[in-house]
Amino acid sequence: MKTIGVLTSGGDAPGMNAAVRSVVRTAISLGMNVKGIRRGYNGLIEGDIIDLSARSVSDIIHHGGTMLYTARSPRFKTEEGMLEAIATCKKYGIEGIVVIGGDGSYRGARDLSLHGIPCVGVPGTIDNDIASTEYTIGFDTAMNTAVEMVDKIRDTAQSHDRCSLVEVMGRHAGYLALQTGIAVGASEILVPELDFKLEDVIQKILTMWRNGKKHFIIVVAEGVGGVDEMAKQIEAATGIETRSTVLGHVQRGGNPTVRDRVMATQMGYAAVKLLSEGKGNRVVAYKDGEIVDYDIYEALNMKKPFDIDMYEIAQATSI
Repeated sequence: MKTIGVLTSGGDAPGMNAAVRSVVRTAISLGMNVKGIRRGYNGLIEGDIIDLSARSVSDIIHHGGTMLYTARSPRFKTEEGMLEAIATCKKYGIEGIVVIGGDGSYRGARDLSLHGIPCVGVPGTIDNDIASTEYTIGFDTAMNTAVEMVDKIRDTAQSHDRCSLVEVMGRHAGYLALQTGIAVGASEILVPELDFKLEDVIQKILTMWRNGKKHFIIVVAEGVGGVDEMAKQIEAATGIETRSTVLGHVQRGGNPTVRDRVMATQMGYAAVKLLSEGKGNRVVAYKDGEIVDYDIYEALNMKKPFDIDMYEIAQATSI
């Protein structure tokens, strides 16, 4: 391949810039030209394309967000939108694309590959909910951000003998909530993968109160929701002052951690190497300590089990 493109799609994640940098510099080292596709698949449809050089990606490895911007594109899911995207590729001589994003982005990469534009997916999402990989770019930074915020909330909860419910991101997955909860020593962790009864949570709080604990942190995944109402019910049932906090998009931002920078660099490099070998319709993944790749169809059909062992550790250490 002489020219490849790179785009970021879906929700932004810390480390995406590091991945873009890696893609660009690896491609240039292999004698390729690189086009930056701005604002995801929308940019591919509309021709929002820029030339990228080794210098144009200088000093971005430590920044959160994405220099290429990102967007979701319902139009790209239509046949008309797909044909416009392919026309853009032909216009700019783009022979392959590295797509950095989540499962939705992977589906777009699969569709482009089927239409003759080889694509390689790189997992970038703070939720760590892509089944084909044990780790996604942005997850470590988001956890560290959440832990920092919860630690600050704990100071107030402890000072006032309060119970604090903290909602972290994770609409369909509780991986962020689980590991954040363990890291902050949460009294309870509520995730969408596991059913729970608020009455059981209340009884646990009361038992811990009788055993001498006077402040509580409950970490709740976004997919569970309802933290405001839960806080009211807990306070009414226990008499303990209870507050709710939604961390929201603060978890998406910030400078990526060492792990996210290194992982993004490794994955970006692997993606370009695949394209340089003429391989498309693939996704890069982290498995058993190594960078591997899978067919996109295989990756999209994988299921990621919730880590029950880790959850049991959380329960055992939260008494």
